[in-house]
Amino acid sequence: MASETRRLLEAATALSQLLRMHSIPHAFHGNLLTAVMSDSPRCDEIFCIVEGGPTHPFRRVRQAVAGSEHFTTTHSPWSNRLHATYRRLIPAIEIEILPAGEHGPRRLDSSTTMKLKGVPFLTLSERGSDRDANDIVYTLCRYWNRLDLNRVPEHDMNHFVTCHRAAALSWAALKRKYGM
Repeated sequence: MASETRRLLEAATALSQLLRMHSIPHAFHGNLLTAVMSDSPRCDEIFCIVEGGPTHPFRRVRQAVAGSEHFTTTHSPWSNRLHATYRRLIPAIEIEILPAGEHGPRRLDSSTTMKLKGVPFLTLSERGSDRDANDIVYTLCRYWNRLDLNRVPEHDMNHFVTCHRAAALSWAALKRKYGM
């Protein structure tokens, strides 16, 4: 895995561990997912969707990272944004925190998330933006022969290719490769 992808994955793993320790459902998205799936050297986008609970998702994240030597948070009330900054690496990595329901699904569970490299990501069918869909189509069409089918939930991809026909031939070739 290339260096920028590795750096973002390290930051996602570290934040995920803190959130899991506080039983906070979460999932990442952005082009980190396609970079991990395709072993691509370049990615520059990482978001973390966090479920609310008895308190707002931003408060839950701030409480989870409080006391961490590697994370700080910055809340911008005028734009209603929270950023968690992973400072163990130089340059630091900023992860935008997004409330579930406002961005992505309201509930983050096994039907809306999948794990890659031990980190929860939104499933392919839950990734809503056109850029995300284009990233997946590009990765599947260009790197289908390098993808590990165990990393790709079949049900999600079957649904995805019905909406994005450009990926159908590559998905069929990948399934043939694995005898499906």
